Amino acid sequence: MITTKQRAELRGMANELSDLFQIGKGGISDTVIAQVDEALTARELIKLKVLLETSPVTPREAATELAEKTNSDIVQIIGGKIVLFRRNTKKPVIFLKK
Repeated sequence: MITTKQRAELRGMANELSDLFQIGKGGISDTVIAQVDEALTARELIKLKVLLETSPVTPREAATELAEKTNSDIVQIIGGKIVLFRRNTKKPVIFLKK
């Protein structure tokens, strides 16, 4: 669980990130979950885009489902953009203030 100050710090870092994945008409499949899980392990902080015109799920639904299935934290949801964070305990990449 991250604090509000850590969440704010992560939001600032996420501004510079480009979208790593897009969720479209296929919705959230097992493949998408596996790819997001691998990306979180490698990068810790990722940004996704939900294509509002074609996706069967809303950004909030997608973020909630992905966070639950990858054991990650939702940093923010703005429009169709989702930012997720999960600390890598073995090889941390991002060091947050406590």
